[in-house]
Amino acid sequence: MSEEPWWTYQGINFDESLADAHFGFVYVITNITTGRRYIGKKLFSSAGYKTVKGKRKRIRKPSDWKSYWGSSKLLQADIEQLGHYNFTREIVRLCDNRSQCTYYESKMILETDAIIREDYYNDYVQCRVSSSHLKAQYKTPSG
Repeated sequence: MSEEPWWTYQGINFDESLADAHFGFVYVITNITTGRRYIGKKLFSSAGYKTVKGKRKRIRKPSDWKSYWGSSKLLQADIEQLGHYNFTREIVRLCDNRSQCTYYESKMILETDAIIREDYYNDYVQCRVSSSHLKAQYKTPSG
């Protein structure tokens, strides 16, 4: 199989070095033959554990974000049938924590009515967000 298409961000191939400065991203995968889209989120790393000198230590390990094609079974079936070269993968927002990823993914799904429109692969939205993680980003000098 040929090399998978790159993720793009702001119209160009995503610079992998940006992954080190961010926790994850919100993305849109588009079927270029039909225009049908999928909105999702992906983290650059996942939590894991490593035993060091008999003690369990929490670590972050890289995720499969480079080769990731979403969790939608409908989308995956179309990619299998049509080939990944008929799809684009665009990062639309870089996020600093899990709550931001979840918030902005959910916001985009709800604003576009993605779960009720036929031109989206999304069929559900699941959202659990900590306001404290979001408010720290938007804190003002008076607040």
